[in-house]
Parts: sequence; C-alpha cells; structure tokens
Amino acid sequence: MDIGEFQARITELKEEKNALLLAHNYQVIEIQEIADFIGDSLELCRRAQGVEDADLIIFCGVDFMAETASILNPEKKVVIPTSTARCPMAAMLPMSVLREAKEAHPEAAVVVYVNTLAEAKAEADVTCTSANTAKIIAQLEEDTVLFGPDRNLVWYAARRVPDKTIIPIPDFGHCYVHRFFGEGNEAMELKKRYPDAELLVHPECEPEFQLKADHVLSTGGIYRRCKESDAEMFIIGTEVGMVGRLRREIPGKTFLPAKEYAECSAMKRIDLENTLSALQLEEPVVEVPEETARRARIPIERMLNLSP
Repeated sequence: MDIGEFQARITELKEEKNALLLAHNYQVIEIQEIADFIGDSLELCRRAQGVEDADLIIFCGVDFMAETASILNPEKKVVIPTSTARCPMAAMLPMSVLREAKEAHPEAAVVVYVNTLAEAKAEADVTCTSANTAKIIAQLEEDTVLFGPDRNLVWYAARRVPDKTIIPIPDFGHCYVHRFFGEGNEAMELKKRYPDAELLVHPECEPEFQLKADHVLSTGGIYRRCKESDAEMFIIGTEVGMVGRLRREIPGKTFLPAKEYAECSAMKRIDLENTLSALQLEEPVVEVPEETARRARIPIERMLNLSP
C-alpha cells in the first residue's frame, strides 16, 4: 500500500472501532495528518484525561506518554504502535535512584517531568511538563525541590523560580535530541541570514542556546507563538517533527529547523504500517501495574489541577 492507502485504511478502522488516535508533535507527518489530536506532553495529558468519546486509544508517542494515557484511563485499552518507542531520558530516572534521593532529602518536594516512566511518577508529589514546570514548582510550599530527569529543564526552572533550591535527579539527565543543538551555532548562522526571524527554543536545550533565544517554549508554546506572532519567519529549536506540523498548519509563514537532522529515533519508530497493525490487532497493549498506576495517577492529576 502507498501512503494514501495506509492513511485511508487507518481512518476507516478508527471509525469502525471508535478509536481515538493521539499523536505527539514529533511524529512523522503521515501520522500527524490522520491523528484526532496532536499536541505536546501537557496537551496530550489533558486530552487523555478521562476519555469518554472512544473505546480504544491508539497512542502515537513514546512509552511514558502511552503509560500516562493508560494511567488516566484505567477502564480503556491503550495501544502503542510499537513497544520499541522508548524515551532514553525517561529511562535515566529509575525508581531506585529517585528513592535514594528522597531518603537523602526528606524535606524536599518531589517533582518529576512527565518524561518519566510510571514507576518514577508513583514516587512523586506532582508531575510537570516543559510547559508548566516553573508554574508548578512556584506553587509548592517546600523550599527544596527534587526534580528529574532533565538537567536543562532544572536550569530553566531555577531562573524563573529563584527562591527555590532545585536539585537535579540524576545529575546527568538530558534529552539527546535537544542536546544535539549544542550552543545553537547553526541557529545563530540562520539568525544572521534572517535577522527578523524569531528564534524559538525548547527548554530541554542547553542553557547557552536558551540564552540566545527570543522565546524559550514547550512545543505547544512554540505552536501558539508561531500562530500569534506578527513575525513571518521562525527558527525552530526542537525536534524536526514540529517543523513539519508548523509548515502544514500555518500557511503563509516560513519555518526553519535550527538543526536539520534533530530527530528523535524513538518517535520515528512509529509509522503507518505499525499504526495500522495496532488498530487491527489492538496490541501491543500498554500495561501499568494497578498499584503503580494508582499511585502515579495522584501526581499527574495534581499537575492538571495546578495547571488548568
């Protein structure tokens, strides 16, 4: 089958099975085009919260995202097109490491990025996304906060909530895609060529790159800025799947990747073929142990309540 035939068959099966197809901004364009909803981690959490309008959820994103959808919908079947779509950063904060940090800092609030597996979320007081990290931390009563796993997001939050002591757990946590941008030298070359272009950078990027940005934003924030700004050209400092969505949905403006090959290989493991298979077979099913899911649901829902 060609791309159009795959897309038509997936769309047909979605209707037959009353399935909801959720996709992250970093998915390939062919998946984005047939998704029922596209968004960043926070937007996907909100959309996945208490799904009532579908019998089946197909989650085109990495492992921790599909886990979150399952945790928020314990009565629904959640399927991820391939179990190999695993986020390396989420794996950097296993439950054992977080428990050790909690024992060393019993006075600290525990905030984990949604880019963590369910076992880490179950140890947290509240979760956060790149869109609401500073807002969540600012509302906590504790002066000391354990936060993981992304160290650059710790740096971003610490600048915006200077009255808190934020301890990164682990010390080396990072997203390899955003680290790939380095100090943003390629983006600054584009900025020299197009001085009127807005440079929009994700907070998982290195601090040196964030400091050069016109705006530091989540992917959802990048999307809204591109729609609302009077600028006609944007340099996008995040995974290239975001550039594809912007070009497709916001005509009349120009979007340039800050680095041409900044791709998340885990996200790109999802394609039309395994998405169709997921719909046909309704597997692999995302399974989170009941007790882990129960405990993890509390900090996720707290985040959604603190950041409506």
